[in-house]
Amino acid sequence: MIRKVPELSNIFLPPCAQLLHEHHHGILLGTITLITELCERSPAALKHFRKMVPQLVHILRTLVTTGYSTEHSISGVSDPFLQVQILRLLRILGRNHEESSETMNDLLAQVATNTDTSRNAGNAVLFETVLTIMDIRSAAGLRVLAVNILGRFLLNSDRNIRYVALTSLLRLVQSDHSAVQRHRPTVVECLREPDVSLSRRALELSLALVNSSNVQAMTQELQGFLESCPPDLQADCASGILLAAERFAPTKRWHIDTTLRVLMTAGTHVRDDAVANLTQLIGGAQELHAYSVRRLYSALAEDISQQPLVQVATWCIGEYGDLLLEGSCEETEPLQVEEEEVLALLERVLQSHMSLPATRGYALTALVKLSTRLRGDNNRIRQVVSIYSSCLDVELQQRAVEYNTLFRKYDHMRAAILEKIPLVERGSSQVDEEAKESKETAQLSEAAPVPTEPEASKLLDLLDLLDGPSGDAQHPPPLDPTPGGALIHLLNLPCAPPPPAPIPHLRVFEREGLQLDLSFVRPPGTPTLLLITVTATNTSGGDVTHFICQAAVPKSFQLQLQAPSGDTVPAQGGLPMTQLLRILNPKKAPLRLKLRLTYNHFGQSVQEIFEVNNLPVETWQ
Repeated sequence: MIRKVPELSNIFLPPCAQLLHEHHHGILLGTITLITELCERSPAALKHFRKMVPQLVHILRTLVTTGYSTEHSISGVSDPFLQVQILRLLRILGRNHEESSETMNDLLAQVATNTDTSRNAGNAVLFETVLTIMDIRSAAGLRVLAVNILGRFLLNSDRNIRYVALTSLLRLVQSDHSAVQRHRPTVVECLREPDVSLSRRALELSLALVNSSNVQAMTQELQGFLESCPPDLQADCASGILLAAERFAPTKRWHIDTTLRVLMTAGTHVRDDAVANLTQLIGGAQELHAYSVRRLYSALAEDISQQPLVQVATWCIGEYGDLLLEGSCEETEPLQVEEEEVLALLERVLQSHMSLPATRGYALTALVKLSTRLRGDNNRIRQVVSIYSSCLDVELQQRAVEYNTLFRKYDHMRAAILEKIPLVERGSSQVDEEAKESKETAQLSEAAPVPTEPEASKLLDLLDLLDGPSGDAQHPPPLDPTPGGALIHLLNLPCAPPPPAPIPHLRVFEREGLQLDLSFVRPPGTPTLLLITVTATNTSGGDVTHFICQAAVPKSFQLQLQAPSGDTVPAQGGLPMTQLLRILNPKKAPLRLKLRLTYNHFGQSVQEIFEVNNLPVETWQ
């Protein structure tokens, strides 16, 4: 009746209060079920029944200590169905209410410590107690007790109980991280479960427990799991290890070693940006160039099937091949490598049927770069490059033709063009400083004319014929007389790329004061990556609690949800809740997003599922 006609709720409030004095099992169970429904649907009923918390506490204490009737006891647990229903009602009444939570703290501690866990009925009551402790404003010691109960559940022989414990601990890890951290060894043991659903939950919880103090031990455990885990979990495990290493790596060498081991174990399952991240990491660690190129050369010689590993290795050999041939590196075992062995290995990559077109592009570029780093004759490199001038793959053919032209017509500029790429560390303020310096240099060059080299000026005049008559062409900017400087101006490479245009924000949901907005960022270095920040704000008079936002994308995309900033959106425009979504779109297809929101508002449980099809075209084009 109250579901069909909510306005009739008020007439049931007085009878429910009277029926709580009954001792009959059926009457109490029905009454508490009705009160639970009333409190979930009506804020007025919720306020009314909060006055009954002491009476509910008395009923539950009587059940725990003496019981009303033995015929409703199961496995020595007094009326577990009624106990569970009372605990659920107490959870609703104590949520975000200090006084009610204080009243039931002692009782919850009594139930948690005295309930028999040798039978499933006792485990059901105990789990409901844990959920209530987690939801109300309970004391810190009580929350630690709840986490310890879930830790004991992890040791239970019943897989369902272990799964429930892992799921509950995953919810608690944000608010009670240190308490959950004590059960890390037990969680890691659950990674070896034969049940895939259990090992997946254990993997998610293990990744959430990684921090700066345990990153080395946890990463070692996760890498051991990666070597033997089911194929369905390899992508999640590999991505999780790489993210943890990126956030908490103690040293650059440890970061490089960890990433390499992941690429060697499950390279085909890593994220698309793993190659770019590792090359940037190696490039920014000058003291580790010799160490990195030797590790990668040895790994490539053993296995050329893991494509991301092959791409990083060929890039590194092309950039730092001279360090590979020097033969002395204190941090690795002695390794004597001949020029012919390096060239033969790159040719093997080019000819392998397992190599992707992108991998062959890396290998071809590495061969050309080695022409300036090796001391021997370049005829073998030129022959290999000329073979690919007639390749069916257009990208490889274009590269080969350009490299052949470089050998024939611009051989005097080849050394300058194929210099090592200067990479800047991520997160460094040096990028902004260099952009500022380049801007100031450009302004100075406009103010003070510099004599230009005649041959370079003639070359630019020749290129201007492509754009139109020479009379319309503007005077070329001053050129650096060095070959490298002339090349930069010839290719018209900007010193700093222009910032991308901002993508407009989008409001996708609004109900009873709760608003959900999406903001978008596409990192310039990774055009296939889209970062979506979900921002939830609440202008209503009541807090939105237990807020969970889940997302889904089509199979051609890769989605990763970061942990939210919290699960409560405060009322009256308080601090908003945010969550980051990382979406990889390798095919640059139109993006479709499905969102599912679950939360509690004004005592009601709400679930909304909707699609977002009107995303700006800038998010995928």
